[in-house]
Amino acid sequence: MRIALSPSRIRSSRLSVRASPDELERWNKAAHARGHVSTAQWVRSLLHDAEVSQRSGGDVSSEIRSLRGELSRIGNNLNQLAHAVHLGDAVACSDTLQDIDRLKDRTDHLLRGLRPLRIQRVRPVSVPLMH
Repeated sequence: MRIALSPSRIRSSRLSVRASPDELERWNKAAHARGHVSTAQWVRSLLHDAEVSQRSGGDVSSEIRSLRGELSRIGNNLNQLAHAVHLGDAVACSDTLQDIDRLKDRTDHLLRGLRPLRIQRVRPVSVPLMH
């Protein structure tokens, strides 16, 4: 029994991109190497990542690198605050806490936009052991 797709899930529109034969072959190989069933699926994934990262032509990995850099700076600030507390100094940490909240919100926004990757399962192949 087939399950009917909602109208928003039916892909009836088409987007076309011109490519040289070499580009098309490279893109096909890259799509399959990354576990995508088709180049179209890979392109949809790339466009989705660009939309989520809110960067023109950007990708999610660059957004994650940016978040990681900010997290590293916040961690450094926390270490400095902890060191000051251990020395008995008065510490104002509201700015660092606000940075943590802002970073958490950005991370949550990014993660909400991600869809789970479809991983193709590879069937195990039995290989005879050579002695």
